[in-house]
Amino acid sequence: MRLMRMMAVAVVLLGVACGGSSAPPAPKPGDAGPLKVGLLLDQLETERWARDRELFVSRVEELFARVEVRTGEGDHAKQLAAAKELLDAGVKVLVVVPHDLEKAKEIVALAAEKKVPVISYDRLIRDADVALYVSFDNVKVGRMQAEALLAAAPRGNYVLLGGAPTDNNAKLVREGQLEVLKPAISSGAVKVVAEPWIENWDAALAKDAMNAALKKTKSIAAVVASNDATATGAAEALAAAKLSGKVALSGQDADLAACKRIVAGTQTMTVYKPLRSLARMAAGEAVKLAKGEAVESLVKVNNGLKEVPARLLEPIAVNKSNIDVTVISDGYQKKEQVYQPS
Repeated sequence: MRLMRMMAVAVVLLGVACGGSSAPPAPKPGDAGPLKVGLLLDQLETERWARDRELFVSRVEELFARVEVRTGEGDHAKQLAAAKELLDAGVKVLVVVPHDLEKAKEIVALAAEKKVPVISYDRLIRDADVALYVSFDNVKVGRMQAEALLAAAPRGNYVLLGGAPTDNNAKLVREGQLEVLKPAISSGAVKVVAEPWIENWDAALAKDAMNAALKKTKSIAAVVASNDATATGAAEALAAAKLSGKVALSGQDADLAACKRIVAGTQTMTVYKPLRSLARMAAGEAVKLAKGEAVESLVKVNNGLKEVPARLLEPIAVNKSNIDVTVISDGYQKKEQVYQPS
């Protein structure tokens, strides 16, 4: 009997030494686990936000966590309902691209009830206890746009096409634009003939606003469009008025259509914001928060309630002379598509 017991122990030890079935398999990226991250977008209709989602999800899965994604479809009430779904699904952290900078505090309050921290992604949520804000320096985006257009058109009538009035970034971009334009406006070199805000950054609404400005005067030197969607609307209106390439035009996001206009000479510049860096940084911080770990911040941004820990990345001004070594070399857009005639 003693010999049989010794043989049985030896078999067990051999199985352990050889990595038998008693050892659990190594986890793979994206495996279901205890950590679930919620990504709540405003909408997914543009090229930009589809990229953010893809990059964010990929990085979270690399960190052995899961992502639940919802969108508000460009409406606060729908975004609030989507937030409830994510919180009921048991997410440990909520990453939010707010539709409405003020009303989004309701989402933060809901999350707080379940002790779920919130990361404000790209757009700052106002008057709320946000754990972290990750974005780009949006005031600098506005400065870059105005600087480029002043260099191209130092005198004349200007149209300022703002973003959504519910988006804090739109206000920061306008702040940067006016900071640069103010001396030229004060001297009389530049006259602002229209400065509408464009609901939901919508291209069709931007086109309507541009047409309204053109009815006042066709003598327009520059259109400071706050992003590439509003620039698309402006470009269509300018083309209909036979002013393509004759009016300086800015943008933001380095969308394919904008990049094509830049090489064609009908858009002066865009601002490239390396989304891979932003999405991966946010994903990493989200997983840390889900684990109960402290997040890293380099600066603080006041949102009306508190000094929010923030990480702000640097935007890049893009024009015809550097598009190959910025947007294209970074792999954000493909050269053959950018240079393919429309």
